Amino acid sequence: MRAVILLLMATGSFAQDALLPPVAPFTGKSRALALAPDHEWATPFERSQLQRTPRYDETVAWLARLCKASPQLEMVEIGVSDEGRKIWMVVAGDVRNKPTLLAQGGIHPGEIDGKDAGMMLLRDMTVLKTKAHLLEHAALLFIPVIGVDGHEIFGPFNRVNQRGPLEMGWRTNGRNLNLNRDYAKLDTPGIRAAASVINKYRPALYFDIHVTDGSDYQYDITWGYSGAHAYSPAIATWMRDVLDPHLATGLRAQGHVPGPLVFSGDPAKGNSEYTFGCRFSNGWGDIRHLPTVLVENHSLKPFDQRVLGTYVLMESTLELLGKRGAELIEATATDRKARRDPLPLTWDEGTVRKVEFLGIERKTAPSAVSGGEKVIWTGVPWKREIDLAVHDKPGILVERPKRYWIPDAWAGVIVPLLKAHGIVVDTGEPREVAVSVYRVETYELGKAPFEGRLRVDKATFKQLRSTLQARHSVAADQPLGDLAMVLLEPESPDSLFRWGFFNSIFQRTEYIDNYVIEPLAEKMLAADPALKKAFEKRLAEDEAFAKDPRARRMWFYERTEYFDKRWRVIPIGRENR
Repeated sequence: MRAVILLLMATGSFAQDALLPPVAPFTGKSRALALAPDHEWATPFERSQLQRTPRYDETVAWLARLCKASPQLEMVEIGVSDEGRKIWMVVAGDVRNKPTLLAQGGIHPGEIDGKDAGMMLLRDMTVLKTKAHLLEHAALLFIPVIGVDGHEIFGPFNRVNQRGPLEMGWRTNGRNLNLNRDYAKLDTPGIRAAASVINKYRPALYFDIHVTDGSDYQYDITWGYSGAHAYSPAIATWMRDVLDPHLATGLRAQGHVPGPLVFSGDPAKGNSEYTFGCRFSNGWGDIRHLPTVLVENHSLKPFDQRVLGTYVLMESTLELLGKRGAELIEATATDRKARRDPLPLTWDEGTVRKVEFLGIERKTAPSAVSGGEKVIWTGVPWKREIDLAVHDKPGILVERPKRYWIPDAWAGVIVPLLKAHGIVVDTGEPREVAVSVYRVETYELGKAPFEGRLRVDKATFKQLRSTLQARHSVAADQPLGDLAMVLLEPESPDSLFRWGFFNSIFQRTEYIDNYVIEPLAEKMLAADPALKKAFEKRLAEDEAFAKDPRARRMWFYERTEYFDKRWRVIPIGRENR
């Protein structure tokens, strides 16, 4: 099989073609954007007749040559990967005084369309000047590859469901971490670098460019963001009313088929529109009030079609920012000033509405391999109305506190992380503060590590009044207050508690011997009728408890002054208003 695939590569065919559904060749007008392979400024993608993506060193060398040839461009090192590779960004135009697009490629390095499209666009805006007008009223920050280590796990076998390029990078980095699950915890150099760029340059709009997995349909370029029900309603409204129609018009004019994000194995049965959490780029952007668009090119469309469509998408976006970027900046300011109270921490399915969808026929047939059914995408197009289930119903709600307080013992873990997000952390003299804290009543840890951490999958809590000695605090009344709440409120699915930052609180370090608790419990029962009544009630109502000597002894131990009052208590104090 390997020999067959290598032969296909040598003849210029994609190794996966024989396994994938049928597809029509792309003949859109955007094909004219590509230079001839022998042009002085042809990108590696163009030199390969639109079939290959360059390796890391080749990408960096080509961009360095381009930046040297144009005074409008600057290459900036924004981080260093775990394996020592520099993470580069190209600054194009006046990013301080003009509405700026931050376009990021290669967060999943096998999904590399954004890198090749951005290289072409940078060249055309500068040395070739065919798109020079785009930088007159807008600017571009371009990160060609954010997942540089995964990019170099390079080969023809990395994305079997994707139609090209001939070779590509791997989904995760060298530590097997998925960068697009890292926006809450910031464990990877790549996402820490992205956060630092956003905090420093404050772009007007952030594009995270991917390629899909999953079902077949007619759209080649799809995108989405959290809706106006979520954390940034003014931003979402502008993107729905202004950005979406502008991008769709530009793509259609060049022969592409723009569409919505698709999260369905069988779109004929409906699609879903999620409100993503802050582990993802688009969820994190929504919560921090940064206009963020998740771009998903369709993996079953040819590589050249996807790259050229991404070029058109970025070109149309810069054109729009130049004309109406001030409106988006104003909408962002509106959302950053809002203080929603109570704040939703989760979202459930709510609205279901009918939408028009351009699908591809899906059939099933008996499978001799699995013994079940196999899916066959026939390539036959259809157009109909389907149900779109929108996750716009607030789930868990929490009231906005005045401040969160962080004890010194945990400051080294939490404070640098919060600051890396851009959240303001105030530091003063140590003081004793009256707070409420969450005690974990029940919990379940993940059965296996997820993204390098042992998560707390399920938990129930009880709020307790307490006092805390601390000097570090986070005001909820700040532009990134929503993000602070989502990270610090333990019921949030992407809270630092859920990600395992506080797992040491589950470890008991002091115990009591049976021969000590037995006489102590007898004295407690004799001295406290209310306690005796509560114990007898528990015995009567909870058969498992009644039959468990250890649980019964623990019941008394927890009610003594000897018991560790910090056990299972999350060490973040909540100063309420």
